[in-house]
Amino acid sequence: KGGLPNFMQSCTFLCDLLFPLFGGREYLEKYYTPKGRHPVGEMISGGNSTTRKIQQMQAFFGLQVTGKLDYSTMDIIKRPRCGVPDVANYRLFPGEPKWKKRTLTYRIKKYTSSLTQAEVNKAVEMGLRTWSAAAPLSFIRAKTGEADIMISFENGDHGDSYPFDGPRGTLAHAFAPGEGLGGDTHFDNAEKWTMGMNGFNLFTVAAHEFGHALGLAHSTDPSSLMYPTYKYQHPFSFRLPKDDVKGIQALYGPREFGSRKPQISYQPISKLPTPYNPDHCDSKFSFDAVTMLGKELLFFKDRYFWRRQAQLTSHVQPLSITSSFPHLMSNVDAAYEIAERGTAFFFKGPHYWTTQGFHMQGPPQSIADFGFSRNVPHIDAAVYLRDEKKTLFFVEDEFYSYDETKRKMDEDFPKTIEDEFSGINGRIDAAVEVNGKYFLYRDLFQACF
Repeated sequence: KGGLPNFMQSCTFLCDLLFPLFGGREYLEKYYTPKGRHPVGEMISGGNSTTRKIQQMQAFFGLQVTGKLDYSTMDIIKRPRCGVPDVANYRLFPGEPKWKKRTLTYRIKKYTSSLTQAEVNKAVEMGLRTWSAAAPLSFIRAKTGEADIMISFENGDHGDSYPFDGPRGTLAHAFAPGEGLGGDTHFDNAEKWTMGMNGFNLFTVAAHEFGHALGLAHSTDPSSLMYPTYKYQHPFSFRLPKDDVKGIQALYGPREFGSRKPQISYQPISKLPTPYNPDHCDSKFSFDAVTMLGKELLFFKDRYFWRRQAQLTSHVQPLSITSSFPHLMSNVDAAYEIAERGTAFFFKGPHYWTTQGFHMQGPPQSIADFGFSRNVPHIDAAVYLRDEKKTLFFVEDEFYSYDETKRKMDEDFPKTIEDEFSGINGRIDAAVEVNGKYFLYRDLFQACF
């Protein structure tokens, strides 16, 4: 009744009404909001309206761009897909992030109960071979230690600030080439992983995610492997589409004609190329975070940290963060300890963890608990002022003062770092208090106050 236009208006109204129930807003915020430091991340506040995000999504998938919901748009939203956003993430795409070497190590750290370990190994091998057949890349499987590409099946919140959402929805995500989490590939363990067509084919998803781990973004070509939504691919008859070949060769060049067939080595390697021995004279070297924990100083960098007695200067070996803080995994942004409480706080993206010594106390919480607005996606450094009972948080070229007694931010903050700390311009990388003195770190420089 009323004709086709009124019927379509009713359909659009119904979709609008059901939009939140189907997770539509979460979908747009997750995949169509530019993020900060990582290829997959939480939403930060921005100027994008829901209508604008719908238009972005419709344009990406080749739908009619109306900014309004319809059945075609809702159908896309409900499809299982990759967890990497479709809007270019500034750390993922600009600058063409890629590996500087052509032989990469990988390790399957956690397996799924859906498949045997041999099946997972085979699916991963075939997924990597998909890319090495088109570009001059080789992969070596490591059975222990840290590898360039760390692969694991995870549940829910698994320590990288990008939790999985259970069955269907986001199937997996991977990080662009780089230090720390760079290259790491995570699969949602809540999914039913298979080697065939029932459930989700592991080869299909793994091959797609390894494209991200090698530096590729999503493609708008529906025939491309790097198209964001899931479409079953037969593992043994699959050939990389032209769009994907063009993308991987733009990063690494073509595999030379006549070169031998790419190999995936299964031989365990007793020692990875470098167990992490950074050049401390490198002008680009800087710690991610520094804190006291009990009577020890802890220095964090990428996947590793160093423990040293505060009064000693003897050389110490790097330890894997996962060995002592498995929930943090890598890339700690900031940390500080309140010694009188026996409590320490570790910050990573928009979340923080509380510890008693080396023991985690509960799940991660939002940094909004400290009074930060959604305009603050992460914290660069933090230091507790014992006498004042206040904590200073450094964010870009500003800092905040948090009253630990009143549990709230002090008024008239943030202030610029330069105004308060003479001689320091710009961002602080790490900060720590030792014996009443406060040390601020930036690149190779350390300032004492």
